[in-house]
This record gives sequence, C-alpha cells and structure tokens, in this order.
Amino acid sequence: MIRLPYLNRSVGLAVALVLTVASIGSAAAQSARPTLRANVTVDGDLVRIGDLVENAGPVANVAVFRAPDLGTTGAVSTERITDAIRPYQLIDIDTGGLTEVTVTRSSRAIEVKEISDRIAAALSQQFALGKPDNIGLAYDRPVRTVQVEAGAGGELQVLALNYDARTNRFDIALDLPSSPTLHRQPLRFTGTAIETVEAVAVNRPVERGEVLQASDLTTLRRPKAQSTAFTTPAAAIGLAARHALRPGQPLAATDLMKPEMVARGDTVTLTYQAPGIMLTLRGQAQDSGALGDSIRVLNLETKRVVQGVISGAGRVTVAAATTHLAAAAPAR
Repeated sequence: MIRLPYLNRSVGLAVALVLTVASIGSAAAQSARPTLRANVTVDGDLVRIGDLVENAGPVANVAVFRAPDLGTTGAVSTERITDAIRPYQLIDIDTGGLTEVTVTRSSRAIEVKEISDRIAAALSQQFALGKPDNIGLAYDRPVRTVQVEAGAGGELQVLALNYDARTNRFDIALDLPSSPTLHRQPLRFTGTAIETVEAVAVNRPVERGEVLQASDLTTLRRPKAQSTAFTTPAAAIGLAARHALRPGQPLAATDLMKPEMVARGDTVTLTYQAPGIMLTLRGQAQDSGALGDSIRVLNLETKRVVQGVISGAGRVTVAAATTHLAAAAPAR
C-alpha cells in the first residue's frame, strides 16, 4: 500500500503551543476518549488529526500527513500516527488494537467513454462528421480513466481542436474548470476520427447453404467509405450463405442468397395449375433454385422438360396457358 508522508514537522510545532491551552480548557471535550479510526476518507490533499482520530477535540483540524493521490488508497501505521500527534498533547488514544489505518482520497472518475463522447461531440459539431455515435475514434496512446477532485462538477470543455479531413487526424485539449488539477494541466489527445456506419456480420463460422437466424448475426462499425449491403440484421435473416462465412467480416450482397429449396436432380412435385384445374405429377429438377426461381423440370410421365417456378420445398408449379385449356374443353 502507499505510505503517507509526514507534513513538515516545524509547521505542526508552531501550531502546537496555541492549541495546547485550548485542549486543556474544555472538560466536556475530554469526556469522550479519543479513538483511532480504521478507515478514513478525505476530500482534500491533507490528512488531519480529526480524520484519523474520533473525538480529537480542539486539534481535530491540524494537518499531519499528505493525502494519497486522487482516487487511491494509502496506509499509515499506528505508530507513525501517535508520533505525529504527540506534540499536540492528545493522549490516551484508544487504538483498538489497530496496526495501521487506511486512508482513501475521494475523487470523481472521468471514464474513457465520457472522454470519447466529448471528443466525438466536438468533432461532430465543428467539422460535420455526422452524428457523434457514428464517429469512430482511434487514439495514438491508450486512454485511461482520469481522477479529479470529488467536488469537481460540470462537463469537459474544449480548449483547442484541430482536424485534418485528408488524414482524418485530430488533436484536442480538454479542461474541467471546476477541477484545479485539470485546470493546471489540461488533457490532450491525438488520433484519428472517421465517420462510420453499421455493418452486419456473422458471430460464428457459417457453412455454405446454412440459413441465417437472428442469433447468428451481430453488428460492427465500419468506415462510411466502405459501403455495405446489410446495415441491419433483419435484412439478412432467412438468407443462406452462398459460401463459407467467417466472423468479423461485414456481409456483402454476394455472400448471401435465398435459401435453396430445390437441388438439381431432386424429385419434385410438379403441379399444373389453371382456373378450376390442378394436376399433380412427379418430376425431376434439372436446375437448382430458391423460392420464386424459375427452373426446368423433367416430367417423368411424358419425358418432356417444362419450365416452372419453385413454390415451396420440393414443389414446382407450372401455369398452363388459358387458350390451350379452352381448346381442350368439350363443346356444349
């Protein structure tokens, strides 16, 4: 754990004489025994006696250690604490058997997402790169969570922003006026920013001919310049893979086809339809096809090849010409 440093001892001794008289004069304050705390949380950069010791009395506001860095936790031994507060005449402290006290510096965490959202919003507003959610950022260096003072509110402010549309590079400086830490040393980020669109991909290996379900699909972000045929999973559901598909690759129109319902050589049900008449025969497909495709079928009864439309799995429909049916009908 982080060990907390002493403050300058001479500063504390200068205050000690003034506080000694006040500590002796209050009988009510001495009625409660000073007790060491096991865990301490501080807001500022100093740890005071009152933070470490409950019922510290008049010396509670005296600073004795420097606090850990923002958002971190340090430890100080009981022996060091008693040594640090001994000059202030605070005696008979109940340590409760503690060997050390943990001290945490409270903070507000500015997460990576908050930083990226602010940068994207600034680029969208100043350089018309589309909606902030559609801007893809790639940083030159890893971006980490930033810790600022717990009371530092408000949003990150843009101090400076440059963007080159030819190279897609950006350079931005961010400040948080309510944070003394960031106000002294603003954040700076460099990298590339590209407008992106949603693209659909499979989330598992898919073999040729497999029909895609909703659970097989996911969405990715791709540069807008790289156009894609499918921007929503719904458009790909129910289609079959024209060839083997691998995860992480955006789907193109040539990757998918309507599911094959009839394969070449399959025995199919051949249906002749006309108003008031329907004949069903057996046939053999001469071509492969999906629903709605026109294929050739060999009529196994007449040994003639006819053209029909796939109307279902293993079914092909042939529409007879109305004039032929009228000629074949008996005269009244």
